[in-house]
Amino acid sequence: MRIAIIYWSGTGNTETMASLIAEGARKSDATVDVIPVSQCDVQLLEQYDRVAFGCPASGQEELDDIEFLPYYEKLEEHLGNKSIALFGSYSWGDGEWMQLWEERVKEKNLNLFEKGLIVQEEPDSVQDECRDFGFRFASA
Repeated sequence: MRIAIIYWSGTGNTETMASLIAEGARKSDATVDVIPVSQCDVQLLEQYDRVAFGCPASGQEELDDIEFLPYYEKLEEHLGNKSIALFGSYSWGDGEWMQLWEERVKEKNLNLFEKGLIVQEEPDSVQDECRDFGFRFASA
């Protein structure tokens, strides 16, 4: 099982989540690569069975449209039968950006794993939750 964890992080919180999710996924003996979204392309994506995408809430609770969204949109149409997990951090609000992202994945008829994992601010107090999310994703 090969898993890509592709993320963009503005403050480092989503990057920390990506690392913790990778730790959990590796406990299932999966091969896991953590990749900044700007370093991922369609050919690289083809090497993986499952993909977890991470992006924090930006602006008015939306996906970052400068760094993350342009890359994600290019990759999205090539996700096919892969299982997709979503995660990210936020500073305020109630997680609307994640709900909209989940809806987008479902509308594209992609295979969404569980609900997206969201963490308010720093993930220090929910490290085990992030690891468990990664383990479940790799084991599903």
